[in-house]
Amino acid sequence: MNALQTIVTVLPWVDWLAVALFFGGWLAYAKWARHRAERFPSVLATTNRERMRWMLQTSRRENRMLDGLVVQNLSGSPSFFASTTILIIGGLLAVLSTTERASEIVREIPFAARTSLLVFDLKVVLLTAVFVFAFFRFTWSLRQYSFGVLVVAAAPAHDAWPDEAARQAFADRAGRVVGLAAEAFNDGLRAYYMSFAALAWFLSPWAYMAATAGVIWVLYRREFHSEVLAVLRQD
Repeated sequence: MNALQTIVTVLPWVDWLAVALFFGGWLAYAKWARHRAERFPSVLATTNRERMRWMLQTSRRENRMLDGLVVQNLSGSPSFFASTTILIIGGLLAVLSTTERASEIVREIPFAARTSLLVFDLKVVLLTAVFVFAFFRFTWSLRQYSFGVLVVAAAPAHDAWPDEAARQAFADRAGRVVGLAAEAFNDGLRAYYMSFAALAWFLSPWAYMAATAGVIWVLYRREFHSEVLAVLRQD
């Protein structure tokens, strides 16, 4: 009980509120966006429809080398972000080894909160955890794109399908595999957005909460009300 009390008293109640809003808002938005996309397609849901159309056309092509190359090129973005994330994590771990000096630098920022070294470490650890999550999602996206290449390569020849139902089933399955890769990549990007909200915690818990709400609002606008979504919806 004493250990639990020590952990709880490390941060003021307003900081705990900000942390709860950060993770609660992040998780709640991710779940809400997934359910809303079933009724009002998001950018991801709309592009998934295009991925299935793409795979249906792939099944009708005699030469599928271009399709395999496109899937491989799509994996370039998660690969780049995964490599970048490793560098960021390394930098944050380096900050933890020089906490006192880093804390002094942060204190020189106008309006930055004055906290103990332990609290500063907790903020860096939280930020590191966000990027660790992003790294796992980017690498999982990368692997799923490689699975997509395998599915395309294993498809029957363009004139060897038994019927259109089998062709459509392949398009749905292959499109779903590539769509899951895009979804994992989207999760990683969402973590990058949320990391900017986590940075605001170094200023104050109130800035942290405001930044969390602001980032979620930006995500919502881009996923459900962006100009590119309006274009993608046009048939």
